[in-house]
Amino acid sequence: MAKTIDYYLSASSPWTYLGHPRFVAMAAKHGARINPRPVDFGRIFAVSGGLPLPQRPPQRRAYRDWELKRWKSYLNDPINLEPKFFPVAAAGAARLVIAAEPLGVDVQLRLAYAAMRAVFVEDLDIAAAQTLAALVAREHLPATLIEQAQTDAVRAKYDAYTQEAIERQVFGAPTYVIDAEPFWGQDRLDFVERALARG
Repeated sequence: MAKTIDYYLSASSPWTYLGHPRFVAMAAKHGARINPRPVDFGRIFAVSGGLPLPQRPPQRRAYRDWELKRWKSYLNDPINLEPKFFPVAAAGAARLVIAAEPLGVDVQLRLAYAAMRAVFVEDLDIAAAQTLAALVAREHLPATLIEQAQTDAVRAKYDAYTQEAIERQVFGAPTYVIDAEPFWGQDRLDFVERALARG
């Protein structure tokens, strides 16, 4: 029986960006269904002991830099280690991905990755409405998505997904949940694949 993966993500997370293509390919390989869950990690950090990057101790920030350099080299990824707009508010991009739910999971995943690339490759500000509108146009999606992302229904779903993540003890991005088992971080994708292979 095909597995379902709840994918708690943030478009402003370099780790989500680094893992996204491999994760999506892995799920497809195993015929797994992905449930994209863009959530508010600011709220999650507040109840889980996490800290936004500028508030972390210097030794943790330094180690993060080392890890990003290693993964960039290992994956041969074009990630910009010091993006122009970072940290950046990701709520608008998150709601845009949620608004795309009626268009299908593949569209949501494509749009989420476009937002991540905007931050970490293209040095764009995804907190800016014009950037989001440009991403929607570039992905050949309906311009009405911008308005839909501002509706009370989409905002409520964003809040609900965030509360769901808190209740499931999610604390960092990305988190993949399979059969109630969480896997935190793109560096846990080997374990995700093993869970998918168990069938």
